[in-house]
Amino acid sequence: MLRVGVLVSGGGTNLQSVMDAVAEGRIKNASIEVVISNNKKAYALERAAKAGISAECVSLKDCGSRESFNHKLEETIDSYKLDLLVLAGFLAVLPQEIIKKYTNKIINIHPSLIPAFCGPGFYGLRVHEAALERGVKLTGATVHFVDEGTDTGPIILQKAVDVCVDDTPEILQKKVMEEAEWILLPQAIDLIARGMVTVKDNRVIIGG
Repeated sequence: MLRVGVLVSGGGTNLQSVMDAVAEGRIKNASIEVVISNNKKAYALERAAKAGISAECVSLKDCGSRESFNHKLEETIDSYKLDLLVLAGFLAVLPQEIIKKYTNKIINIHPSLIPAFCGPGFYGLRVHEAALERGVKLTGATVHFVDEGTDTGPIILQKAVDVCVDDTPEILQKKVMEEAEWILLPQAIDLIARGMVTVKDNRVIIGG
């Protein structure tokens, strides 16, 4: 059984998509052991608690320093003996120590077709604003492994979403979540849980 921890900073809609997929059997051989947030007001923590999942908050404000925050976050993650970390809208920067310790065991969902509109500064509505500014006809979402860079790890899955002429950043954000993010993230976790994902030469190979 794959032991999964989900890290999230906000409402937790991607978290909900994963919880639903586990409950409905679309994610097999995996269990969500803990939800961790850097924001004590994150509704994601309430979602976890209502589902009977351990909910932990590790905030920079409470820890007092980045070093203390990094140590507490690593300690919390390690205590659950996790096989996979899922970043589902986690806005804190993961310390390099955690990334190295969990190489190819951390995945992230990004609201664009990487390598478009990714990297430092591209998160939240800014990603969709940039897509509309450039006049792209297709956008989407990407699930990728996390490495030491920003949105630079090996790509696992991608799904395209059509951009309409009257889309606003808010409309596009909703479309990408509903048509891509909430589909891709459970799919990626299921593939990993079933041993269908390997990384070779910084590329993901999917297959049995």
